[in-house]
Amino acid sequence: MGTKLSSRMLMTIICEASLEESIVADLLASGVHGYTISDARGMGAHGLRDAAWTQSANIRIEILCSESMSQKLLDHLQKSYFANFGMVTFLAKVYVTRTEKF
Repeated sequence: MGTKLSSRMLMTIICEASLEESIVADLLASGVHGYTISDARGMGAHGLRDAAWTQSANIRIEILCSESMSQKLLDHLQKSYFANFGMVTFLAKVYVTRTEKF
């Protein structure tokens, strides 16, 4: 008998580091059980983001949640942030153990 796996959505948000506090507050208010934040560097539509100083730093926020929660979060991010901030989001279906944590 193998390990039981259940599907969840992995939502990844890459955004300006200055948004961390606001986005974390939004996630918690939405009922997210947890998240992971790490520094992110790269180049895209807003140019090179090398994190050499705080104003050019990016973060990567990852959330494992239900599909309905991922859609709710995506709608909120689009309405609240997309027009005025450098931000990309993407979703992937993943399979997890310990589903009670998500």
